[in-house]
Amino acid sequence: MDVLEILDIESSVSLPERYNRLSIAEMEERVREIKLKFGKKLFIPGHHYQKDEVIQFADARGDSLKLAQICATMDEAEFIVFCGVHFMAETADMLTKGDQKVILPDMRAGCSMADMADIEQTVKGWELMQETWGDTILPLTYVNSTAAIKGFVGKYGGATVTSSNAKQMLEWAFTQKSRILFLPDQHLGRNTAFDLGIPLEQMAVYAPLENKFEFEGDLDDVKVILWKGHCSVHEKFNIKHVENLRERDPDVNIIVHPECTYDVVQSADYKGSTNYIIKTIEAAPSGSKWAIGTEMNLVNRLIEENPDKEIESLNPFMCPCLTMNRIDLPHLLWSLEKLEEGEVVNQISVPEEVTKHAVLALNRMLERS
Repeated sequence: MDVLEILDIESSVSLPERYNRLSIAEMEERVREIKLKFGKKLFIPGHHYQKDEVIQFADARGDSLKLAQICATMDEAEFIVFCGVHFMAETADMLTKGDQKVILPDMRAGCSMADMADIEQTVKGWELMQETWGDTILPLTYVNSTAAIKGFVGKYGGATVTSSNAKQMLEWAFTQKSRILFLPDQHLGRNTAFDLGIPLEQMAVYAPLENKFEFEGDLDDVKVILWKGHCSVHEKFNIKHVENLRERDPDVNIIVHPECTYDVVQSADYKGSTNYIIKTIEAAPSGSKWAIGTEMNLVNRLIEENPDKEIESLNPFMCPCLTMNRIDLPHLLWSLEKLEEGEVVNQISVPEEVTKHAVLALNRMLERS
């Protein structure tokens, strides 16, 4: 079996000390100057979970796939400074032209969920699954995964999914094979499969560190194999948060992301993707009450942008996504000033062989979305 491997990327250069001495106003003014200087040659996409100090300079806001798709249309942009995390910049690199350069302001901006499924583990687990169930499995991967995992899925006939189209893609997948491997987020996979009518008793969890299945029963009954991964942010919401909130205020509407655990999703009033959450809050009646189970930077932004509604986090002690917060104003300015000096730092470049298979997985989804 050929193993798709992502090449190591050079370590990022440490942020020069002088950026810690600049005031916020000085840094903001410099970013504006550089954006004006580069014009259409520079494009800055910003994920919804970014800090306000960064998102204010985004030329487009969105979730990871939307931003990558927008990047693919920015033909005049020579440089794409992606304000998100590593796997998002990888997807942007794969969907843009070869002469366009995708930059991540801080290479430490990774994703704990994506890191829970590496290519070696996936190949090893796939071999065990083939021994157990034969050629009956189609792999699907959440877009919150590395380019190498997307490439693996594409190579074996599968596709990527988003939180907004996961149900549609699982329906398609079951027309191809009788079983589905869903990685790397077990919660999105479980919640989506359950919505399709698949009982929990027909879902097994694959634990990559032990290379075994967590399942009680006859393995022949398994329809969905869930990779044992999760979002470190959304898993921090639990059923006690829901129960305490219901007791304190029965009139509050609870809306959560499907990366939350099964019990939280089942107990919420609404569930959906980041974009669904944003649109639902924006369209909600004035004076309505909402508790949101998703990343704190976004919740705070929704509170600020919807002052006519009572909005809070489902978890009052929630922190922002730590890896997403690696992208801050000093790192954004540093990456832009290096471009101004003619130097490209922290370029994200996915190997051609990985890109070939990963784009297959992406296109299978885009054709059905």
